[in-house]
Amino acid sequence: MKVDNAIILAAGVSSRFAPLSYERHKAMAEVRGEVLIERQIRQLREAGVQEVYIVTGYKAEQFEYLKDKFGVKLIHNPDYLIRNNNSSIWAVKDILANSYICSSDNYFARNPFEAEVDESYYSAVYSEGHTNEWCLETDDEGYITDVTVGGENSWYMLGHVFWSKEFSKKFVSILEDEYDLPETASKLWEDIFIEHLDELKMKVRKYPEGEIFEFDTLDELREFDTSYVEDTRSAFLKKAASDLGITEFDIVNIRSIKGEGLLPIGFEFDCSKGHYRYKY
Repeated sequence: MKVDNAIILAAGVSSRFAPLSYERHKAMAEVRGEVLIERQIRQLREAGVQEVYIVTGYKAEQFEYLKDKFGVKLIHNPDYLIRNNNSSIWAVKDILANSYICSSDNYFARNPFEAEVDESYYSAVYSEGHTNEWCLETDDEGYITDVTVGGENSWYMLGHVFWSKEFSKKFVSILEDEYDLPETASKLWEDIFIEHLDELKMKVRKYPEGEIFEFDTLDELREFDTSYVEDTRSAFLKKAASDLGITEFDIVNIRSIKGEGLLPIGFEFDCSKGHYRYKY
């Protein structure tokens, strides 16, 4: 199947990436010299996928320049604060076809995209030992038969997915039936997929270690890009370090402080002088 388009989901707040995500959307983080979402767009284009849509929400204005720089199309998700990412799928339901669905914060060491794909799949990597990720079970043909949160020595969901036109049509039909149910608002699109595995046939595409990365926190990013160890690129952390007479290197275990709804109102962290909470 020829790939019709790619949809990059970039509506979320990414509160675990605090406080960097308070200043710039996580997709705009520079990793090893490249902006995450720009690298992903380039990789899609290099693979021959020309039509790229970005679903925006939080800090939507920061994505505007991409229209001129790369010719991408932006689609705004107005419900990003009151619904989970099923609302981003809803926002693009009329353009889903043979489509890549991507997370804006993934870093692909090697380009995983292709101009033609055989069938629907979810990318996965292997965990030696225990993991808290979404672990996959498959049948003899490689189709996903079950998903559990947490497991041992298991392939788990990480990275992009591909939806065939048939898969897209079935998923949108299910979403239309369930979208207005109160319990749907909090669900990831993956939750809906898991609830309908008998109808939504999808294979696992396995990738070796070191090809797909996701950075949930600054500490995880520091492990991959050591330039962040001493320079966090965060005005908030620079001020906190200055106030306490420490270096940015000393600040670890950062966690978001949330107010009403999902929007953050500050952050807390550990350092050599103790535990601190900053609000703004």
